[in-house]
Amino acid sequence: MLTRCAWVTQEALYIRYHDEEWGQPCYDDRKLFEMLILEGMQAGLSWITVLRKRENFREAFDHFEAYNIAQYDEADLERLMTNPGIIRNRLKIQAAIQNAKQFLAVQEEYGSFSQFIWQFVGGQPKINHWQHISEVPAATPESDAMSKALRKRGFKFVGSTICYAFMQATGMVNDHTADCFLHSK
Repeated sequence: MLTRCAWVTQEALYIRYHDEEWGQPCYDDRKLFEMLILEGMQAGLSWITVLRKRENFREAFDHFEAYNIAQYDEADLERLMTNPGIIRNRLKIQAAIQNAKQFLAVQEEYGSFSQFIWQFVGGQPKINHWQHISEVPAATPESDAMSKALRKRGFKFVGSTICYAFMQATGMVNDHTADCFLHSK
């Protein structure tokens, strides 16, 4: 039996997410945008809640095509607010629309969002060597800097804790604990 990070439950969706996605370096702009939005949606909730609704989010938010989301108007906001398949928090939905606009501006300035966002770890994953889950921080100086830079650009729901979770999810940091079978991969 494989040893996984202690936060992983026996739920197949969680296991698949941990084994196939979490901590894997991601440089694809659309995927990075998806994870930024989903991490913001997760604020105050459990990650499994977001994972269970992920396919619904993809359908409701045009498969996280930032250009389309940036064009959303009041009718789209109301459509999303009545969609029981997603997290219906008006501020979070408004933030997703605002973040799409800012995401496009970053792409324009840097050539890609990936180019911008990976600068916070020097362009390559930071490999941590935590022995126990209790050692894993909720935020770091790098996530503080990312949060500050994103907020300065007008992004919403991008506090340091959300940014650190985003960094973990997209492989900017490898926070698989030392006993996890994925740590050395």
